[in-house]
Amino acid sequence: MVCAIHQPNFLPRLATLAKIASADVCVVLDDVQHTRRDYQDRARLGTLHGGGTTRWPSLPTRLPHDRATLIRDARLVDPARTRRRVEGILREQYRTSPFWPEFADRLCPLLDLIGATDRTAEITQASTLLLRDLLGWRGRVVRSSDLPAGAGRTQRLVDLCRAVGASTYLCGTGGSRYIESERFVDAGLGLRQFVVPEDGVWAGARVLSAVHGLMVHGPRAVAKFDNRSTWDNWDKRSK
Repeated sequence: MVCAIHQPNFLPRLATLAKIASADVCVVLDDVQHTRRDYQDRARLGTLHGGGTTRWPSLPTRLPHDRATLIRDARLVDPARTRRRVEGILREQYRTSPFWPEFADRLCPLLDLIGATDRTAEITQASTLLLRDLLGWRGRVVRSSDLPAGAGRTQRLVDLCRAVGASTYLCGTGGSRYIESERFVDAGLGLRQFVVPEDGVWAGARVLSAVHGLMVHGPRAVAKFDNRSTWDNWDKRSK
């Protein structure tokens, strides 16, 4: 069983979504510190035909405990206005896409949720599941706050993998810079690195929301991606 662990992101980047979809189980890391001006509560959208203005639909968020606020405790500010703004930006960017009508229909429950709750993490998780389901990708999703795990960056990941019964951890390029691989070896866990191509459907996949790829190329083209072909043995890449 392969496990991916990631902080909840709003309308996540295509590379992030592909990593999540490549795992048998995804742990939503919601009990770590919230980070301002990251992808946790905003998304970057390109334009349909290149050029133009990059837009950043966001979830204005209040941190009850300031910088010490955990992701699960962050609260949305002005849900009604946020709902209108998110819908408006998405429509302005992609309404001429042939894939917009289907996406707009799928978007309605997420917009309703934005207007119904002030829990930012709940909204961001729902946005990820919306995109995953649109592509027909599946996999179990659990929250780290419901699982036992110790402190320390790497040890927490090891403990979460154990808690869900995983045998392998799927690591993105960001995590590879700080992962202590020996801890996984000591725990009897495999370690794989996940990367995506940088051309075609995947151009901009590491910085642009998956919504962009879906609106430019369509769900069918994106869903053809062979997720597991991008796995590399950790030891092989580190040599």
